[in-house]
Amino acid sequence: MADLPLQTWTFDAFVVGIALSGNGKTFAVGLGDGTARLIDVDAPAPTPITLHKGACLSLCADVDDDAFLSGGDDGQVVRLSASGETETIATLKNKWIDHVTAHAGAGVRAYASGKDVYVLDKKHKDTPRHLPHPTSVGGLAINPKGKRIAVTHYNGVSLWWLASQDSKPQLLEWKGSHLQALWSPDGNYVITAMQENALHGWRLSDAQHMRMQGYGAKVRSMSFMRKGAWLATGGADTVICWPFTGGGPMGKAPAEFGNGAIGAGAGTAVTAVAANPKRDLMAAGFENGAVIIGQPDAPRAVSIVEADTSPVTSIVWNAAGDRMLTGNEAGKVVLADFRG
Repeated sequence: MADLPLQTWTFDAFVVGIALSGNGKTFAVGLGDGTARLIDVDAPAPTPITLHKGACLSLCADVDDDAFLSGGDDGQVVRLSASGETETIATLKNKWIDHVTAHAGAGVRAYASGKDVYVLDKKHKDTPRHLPHPTSVGGLAINPKGKRIAVTHYNGVSLWWLASQDSKPQLLEWKGSHLQALWSPDGNYVITAMQENALHGWRLSDAQHMRMQGYGAKVRSMSFMRKGAWLATGGADTVICWPFTGGGPMGKAPAEFGNGAIGAGAGTAVTAVAANPKRDLMAAGFENGAVIIGQPDAPRAVSIVEADTSPVTSIVWNAAGDRMLTGNEAGKVVLADFRG
């Protein structure tokens, strides 16, 4: 893939996150200076937009198929349309909006600040539902059906039913600080990345624990393959992939790939992973800025972006799986086009 078409831009701020609109037509890049860049998938020319007075802290696709949600350290949750219009939909005075997430099918938006999560849905359009937690929220994730939200915090995960206004959460307990959360595509597993160099998971059918450890660094990114057979993770100098067929990964050795790609990690940790939505391929970015693609059961990988010393923070595929946008801490953004 030496002649793979690449387009590269450099912005003057850390890439906090990248999201793809629900209709698959637009990428949004959230930056640490409070701005965003909108990039049309078919006619890429970044459009700068100011979102926050301070830094952008989190970014996701909105419930509308042509918009995004952003949370900032100015306490605002901002809706950004693909045409560049902004609207503040929530404000928390003197707070940071640490996390945002949304589910288009359920029409649910959620955001977190400190120990508190707020949910906006059809019943709570103006006054959000408040979900309190014992310690600071580490991550948010709505399940694939849009019915439950997983909230990570110290000593576990709280699972809330979104349609039940008076319910108490189901607590999945495990000692330690739990950060980002991820549901499996079938909704049967919840996985968390921990403050220590490990993952923890639960099989919801029987509350079976899953301990995934042995990483050399903190796991900053994880992604299920499109059919859920493998969970790819960062945190090591190769992409570690845990099998999720036949009851989950307990008692099974992980697969890995990424050793042989020219210009790849060169011993540095994987910092971002993203599954292709149409093919059994996984993209991975490294601490040294390199990006590769490969497969769990095929150790050989292909180099896409060469190393440049700045850690990759985000990778997102378009809906067709034939274009991929990556960003790093230095503000470098690369669009790879696989259509040729």
